[in-house]
Amino acid sequence: MRNFEGKVLFLDRSDINTDEIIPAKYLTEITKEALKPNLFEDLVLDAFDSKTDLVGKNIVISRENFGCGSSREHAPWALEQNGFNVVIAENFARIFRQNMFNCGMLAIELPKQTIDRLFSGYIDSDINLSINLSKKTITIHSGNQTEEIKFSLASFDEALVNSGGWVDYVDTKY
Repeated sequence: MRNFEGKVLFLDRSDINTDEIIPAKYLTEITKEALKPNLFEDLVLDAFDSKTDLVGKNIVISRENFGCGSSREHAPWALEQNGFNVVIAENFARIFRQNMFNCGMLAIELPKQTIDRLFSGYIDSDINLSINLSKKTITIHSGNQTEEIKFSLASFDEALVNSGGWVDYVDTKY
């Protein structure tokens, strides 16, 4: 099972699409590793630099409709190749969300009020998050402060994550 903890990359925008996660011109790459240097290359956000802002981060917190756009696994693969295995948002495009679970990664949905509070309270902080999948909790560590947030996850999605993704899940079941 993967380790779901680390530093947070805040992407303060709704509707971040799969072409902004990994531009379509890289879809001809034949290995997942080849996607690594191009993550968020075309994402336009104030003061965001994809070459420097990703360093040391492995959890994304964003707004609503994360992963909208085309229905391809390249977007979760590009995240995974850069050490990201958790995206937390208000909600996700359906296919992107399922591709995350199929890859053994977490797509955690939290209410808008909670996401708003995370942005207002922590966006300028150096925080660490840890996720306890069995307890369905996110623990935020910021200096001496600790906060715990509960989330829900369908049992099948949890099984996919615990197995390491769809292929490994199928191998254990059939």
